[in-house]
Amino acid sequence: MKLFNRVFTKLIREGELAAIDAAGKHYSYGTPSSHLNPVTVRFTDAGTPRKIILNPSLAAGEAYMDGRLVVERGDIYDLLNIVTWNTRFEKGGNDTRLESRVRFPGDPFGWLRTFNQERRSKRNVAHHYDLSARLYDLFLDRDRQYSCAYFTDPANSLEQAQLDKKAHIVAKLDLRPGHKVLDIGCGWGGMALYIHAKTGAEVLGITLSEEQLALARKRAADLGVADKVRFELIDYRKMTGTFDRIVSVGMFEHVGPAHFHSFFAKCRSLLAEDGVMLLHTIGRIGTPRPTDAWTTKYIFPGGYVPSLSEIARAAEQANILCSDVETLRLHYAYTLEQWLRRTQANRAEIETMYDARFYRMWEFYLAGSATGFTHGHMVNYQLQYVRNRRALPITRDYMVAAERALQDGAVSQG
Repeated sequence: MKLFNRVFTKLIREGELAAIDAAGKHYSYGTPSSHLNPVTVRFTDAGTPRKIILNPSLAAGEAYMDGRLVVERGDIYDLLNIVTWNTRFEKGGNDTRLESRVRFPGDPFGWLRTFNQERRSKRNVAHHYDLSARLYDLFLDRDRQYSCAYFTDPANSLEQAQLDKKAHIVAKLDLRPGHKVLDIGCGWGGMALYIHAKTGAEVLGITLSEEQLALARKRAADLGVADKVRFELIDYRKMTGTFDRIVSVGMFEHVGPAHFHSFFAKCRSLLAEDGVMLLHTIGRIGTPRPTDAWTTKYIFPGGYVPSLSEIARAAEQANILCSDVETLRLHYAYTLEQWLRRTQANRAEIETMYDARFYRMWEFYLAGSATGFTHGHMVNYQLQYVRNRRALPITRDYMVAAERALQDGAVSQG
């Protein structure tokens, strides 16, 4: 506990954090804050505090999962919120995370886990997305949008924000009657079905998740549009053909930096000469670095969050023009907090479906992600690409007009 106490005495300046060691001794850190809830944690063994200091990203999550780190006042979100607030990006420096504060050497194998060949990619996707369909029903919106929502007002419901996200993205695609659209990483089909319903465009959605594929196909069949909105189990690297529009939401995080160039090169080859592509991805602000060991071990094996510079470099090498950039700074924080509260409200059912350790893993994942987007190095990027600089109007006014029409329920005609 000595090392933990020494580090956290310096680390926690704002917010009240109390810790109780395995012997029952109490420690206090920080000062009261009006915007940070007070937290008390208890360690059930003597070794956990030191492990957390030496390997924060892995040891803290595993300790919480195993019940060796117990939050007795507040919840895991409150705990991570205090820590990330005191190490927040806005305080300056390129990386203010706990690993840097204690000179943790990092994860030497992190980059190796992001070499996502085709077989490995399918296995990684199955690890996360082929979980019980009921689990996702418990915390996602009705359309199962498992990516950052778009909050025109932070007070909006999750359902409204996800609907607005689809309108925001589709408006940037400048869709027109007769267009053919490729949805790379289509999830459970919500975006593809929305595009067809709002614009009449034909859509092909591709995924590596068999569970997602089955539900997406059923949804299209139930709506009577299976001939216009199709779904296939295929890796993007195997795609052929030409598409007027390409959209990819929440998939690029599974590509891996070794494959960034090939991803953009493939998209360029699939895109019509006057085509438009919209990429929506989690992004990192600051120096590129591997995803933390806990997340890649338990949640997203092979996952990697790119910096804007890494994305730009790969797109430039593929000779595809970035025509618009938007940074969503807080939208995913709002989304994740709603997912977290829905998960916590359904704790009993999740523990019955799996067990208490799985529930704590999922809770830690959502809480850590939410605070990472609130205070850390995480944002979302929406990047628009074209092959031809004349493919779109020369001002962004068309986006605003199309988005308003979609939100009003009108059909966009491009």
